[in-house]
Amino acid sequence: MSSAEPQPQPEQRVLSSGDVEAYLDRHPRFFLNRAELFDRMAVPDRTLGDQVVDLQSVLLHRLRNDHQQLKTVQRDLLHSARANQVIQNRVHQAVLALLGARGFEQLIQVIIQELTLILEIDAVGLCLEATHGATDAIPGAVIRAGVQILAPGTTDQLIGPGRDVILRGDVVGDPVLFGAAAAGLVRSDALVRLRFSQHSPAGVLALGARTPDAFNPGQGTELLAFLAGVIEHLVRAWLDLPE
Repeated sequence: MSSAEPQPQPEQRVLSSGDVEAYLDRHPRFFLNRAELFDRMAVPDRTLGDQVVDLQSVLLHRLRNDHQQLKTVQRDLLHSARANQVIQNRVHQAVLALLGARGFEQLIQVIIQELTLILEIDAVGLCLEATHGATDAIPGAVIRAGVQILAPGTTDQLIGPGRDVILRGDVVGDPVLFGAAAAGLVRSDALVRLRFSQHSPAGVLALGARTPDAFNPGQGTELLAFLAGVIEHLVRAWLDLPE
């Protein structure tokens, strides 16, 4: 019985450097889970000429860049955390001052005069829309003391319907919000909607700073909304307004 003739072996294709390069281009994450391959790779000699890429230098450069970017992110996060803590402390101090008012008129004076010092800003405006009968519940002396009266619909025009807070980083202070004396100082502001009662006018708490971007759209608004909520509750309590 004759032995079987050997079967022809399939021809094995030799990969070229172009094939390898094309594969790595299609799979840029190939080495992420195969770090051990670097231990077996021959590193080009940097003395072979200008056309040779020093892989060690490339990897070291990338590691240094990644490390520097990480340090930058950490520094920014730390700076942001410290700034948020400072703002939180100021808002808490402002709330304590508001709670310490011994009457409605004193509450208004704390808002208009003391919040600038406590929050370390340059102007505060407490504004009410003058709808029909809007100011009947507000003593005339208090209005003359500094509450700004707005045209009907101004709150929605400034803040936008459905929004409660708007931060503007580059503005010219509006005398309608801050009064003629303080408006010239303002170059950025925060406008917070005030809802005292279903039976009272819409309102705005305007906070202004002389530094552009002291308030800017990238900042959080939770603490400002909290401060406005405290003011709303205290006004309702002092004037015995329904919610």
